[in-house]
Amino acid sequence: MGKGDKKTKRGKINRGTFGARRPRIKKKPSIETKISVDKKAIVKQ
Repeated sequence: MGKGDKKTKRGKINRGTFGARRPRIKKKPSIETKISVDKKAIVKQ
């Protein structure tokens, strides 16, 4: 139950793999992607 064990979190870190014990962290979308830069505010005159 250590670095050599495939089923433990420490073993997954040692091997550099992912699984149920150590899922991949998904990146959150940045603020820039939420607000589209192409659409500019229309100025009322």
